[in-house]
Parts: sequence; structure tokens; C-alpha cells
Amino acid sequence: MLNDLPLVTGPTRERVRAAIEALDYHPSTAARGLTSGRWQAVGVVAPFFTSPSAVERLRGVAEHLAASAYSLVMHDVETLEQRADALTAFARPDRVDGLLVISLPLADDEHAALEHEDFPIVMIDVPDASHPDLAIDDVLGGRLATEHLLAAGHHRIAFVGDAPASPFGFTSSEHRRQGYLRALRGAGMEPLMELQQRGPHGRLEAQALADRLLGLVDPPTAVFAASDMQAVGVIEAIRARGLRVPDDVAVIGFDDVELAEIVGLTTVRQPLRESGRRGAELLLARLEGREEERRPLPRLEVVERRTA
Repeated sequence: MLNDLPLVTGPTRERVRAAIEALDYHPSTAARGLTSGRWQAVGVVAPFFTSPSAVERLRGVAEHLAASAYSLVMHDVETLEQRADALTAFARPDRVDGLLVISLPLADDEHAALEHEDFPIVMIDVPDASHPDLAIDDVLGGRLATEHLLAAGHHRIAFVGDAPASPFGFTSSEHRRQGYLRALRGAGMEPLMELQQRGPHGRLEAQALADRLLGLVDPPTAVFAASDMQAVGVIEAIRARGLRVPDDVAVIGFDDVELAEIVGLTTVRQPLRESGRRGAELLLARLEGREEERRPLPRLEVVERRTA
């Protein structure tokens, strides 16, 4: 069964319920008859798991667990207080048998506490964790996106991403920007600070950042956005100025969530669902005393559609 999300209240609870419905998760009925002494439950801690990329990873987790005897218990993290709750109250062996942590780096003392409890944990989308094969190379992804725009003949290429300082320790946007910088320098171009706009994560925030770029005396002819949702905000800004995508300004995103295909967004595809599936597979192997099979995730690739 899914828990009743006691740590999530108000509007967030409704968004979380909608995300759960989107996952269409139905655990195996075998769980109801097990008497092994375990809780037969796997916990998942994920920041902002109503976001499209988080939902895709959770779908992968749910798909793998649905064929097992384990239930799925989820904890959403949208504030620093909720983050603390997730690791002090939720991640305990008297609540769940093991834990999947998605996109949330842990501090050294948090790692030490979990190891002291001998609590099984698998990190997904955290490059410096014990399972780096469950994280992508964001620098490579940023380079692939920028090289795609360079190959199309663009020279004024802008970047729209997250502010460099994240209270949650997120690094993906900054690493993707590093890939963008490497690609430009590899093409013999010196990156310009005026073409790099960073701010709070979100579609509307990205729209505002893109509008600044479009207001430059010499605006960019292409924009690499650090996520698909930010890319949508960039497209909205371009169209609000009466410009055309990609004729006047090309746009490429990152992730390849469902919305990307719907809007025809050119993007870098990362294996979101597969990373969730692999993480759940590794955790269950550990819980059941089986050998963990390590396999690399599918490679990043540019999916070319209508925007670049």
C-alpha cells in the first residue's frame, strides 16, 4: 500500500496525490500474505517529486516494485525542514526495509548515521554516491546539447539554468553549464557571461531569464536550457516577443520528459525511468541477499525535434 503521506500537508499533498495517480502504482498482492518479519516496504525520498523528471524516475521505481512483494512509501522533500524529517524520521528500519534517495546528496554525517544503523540505501542521480552508475554525466550532456547547436551553425549560444548555489546541494544544472562552456571553448569560442543567465528553477523564472537575453543589443540565436521545463519557459519568452522557434532562436532542453515530445522540443534524453528501475532492482537485490548486478545506464543522446 502507499502511505497516507503524513508529513505532507495542504496544496503540496494534492500535488503529491496527483503525482501518485500519474505513476499508476499497484503493488503485488503477495505482500499482504508475507510473514517474514520485515515491513515489506521500500521508502523513497525525492525532492520536488511532482516535477516531470522526478515522476519519470518514480515510474521506473514503481514498475519494478509492482512485480515484487514490496510496497512503496514515498516522502516528498520541498523544504529544508522536510529534508531533515526525511532522514531522521522517515529513513528508519522500523518503518521501511530499505531506502531509495533520488537526486538528493547526503552529508557525511547522514551517511555515517545510516551506515551505523546498517540500513540499506541506494542513491539515484547522485554522482558521488556508492552507486555512481545510477547517475548520468551532466557535463557530457551539456556538451552534447551545445555541440548540436554549434553543428547547426550557431555562434551566439546562450545558457539558461539554475542559480549556482542550491540549499539542497543540487549540481546538475551547473555541471551542464560546464559542458556548455567546454563545447564553446572546444570550438574556439570564448564564453560570454552576458549569455549565461541563471536563477531559481522553474518555467516562469526561465521565461524571465530568457527575456533578458532577448533584450540584449546582440541577442543569442540559440539557447540551451538546463531542463525541459526551463526550455518551455524560454520558448514562451521568444514567442512573446513575436519571434519564431527555431527560425529566429533555436532552443534545446535536457531530460526528455513527456512534455518535450508533446511540444516538439529538441532535447538531451537521459534515462530517467531506467535509473529508477535500476535503483529499485539494486535495493531489492541487497534486501534479498542476492548479488547486485551493475550495468551502465543507456547513453545520453540528443533527440532532434522541431525547436533546434
